Amino acid sequence: MFYSDKRFIYLILIVIVLMNLMGMSQLEWLVLLFTIPGVLIAITFHEFAHAYAATKLGDDTPMLQNRLSLNPLSHIDPIGFVLLLFVGFGWGKPVEINPRNFNSKYSQTGGEAIVAAAGPIMNFILAIVLTIVYCAIFKFANAFVQTDIGGIIASMIQYTIIVNIGLGIFNLIPLPPLDRIKNISKFLIIQCKTMAL
Repeated sequence: MFYSDKRFIYLILIVIVLMNLMGMSQLEWLVLLFTIPGVLIAITFHEFAHAYAATKLGDDTPMLQNRLSLNPLSHIDPIGFVLLLFVGFGWGKPVEINPRNFNSKYSQTGGEAIVAAAGPIMNFILAIVLTIVYCAIFKFANAFVQTDIGGIIASMIQYTIIVNIGLGIFNLIPLPPLDRIKNISKFLIIQCKTMAL
């Protein structure tokens, strides 16, 4: 009972945050500030991808719960967000789905696999797109990158790439609350069978 009380969890988080903030150097403060947009983008797009995939498969649960949105407030879990910033791993608010609502083109298991795969795939796509943008900035706007604002933007893009790769890989770990490689493997098998037909 005592550990299920959210106040206790928030108290522990406050202690973790304060301990981290008090011992941070100026460079660590900058890294934290540059990482926050990356974390918000990675979690928001990851959870949006789950909601979008479920909706496309016929489940309106994410839409009814306002999860089919790119508003970070719809997807951020405060505990997971703080842990991601200060401990290096965390999570967003899980997207609830009802596999019985999926259209008949896919089995419930297949639909769940597609929805599970959507989040990490979105993170990897974001990482690739942002890497192209990052390289293009250095190739075509190198003078801009040498300015203070340009350097800050380049750093934020770099941290966003790192967070997206990390979140995508983290969600491949075969643990139940994560998207799980087992579900993603099912997705790939289903896609191969579909292509073969």
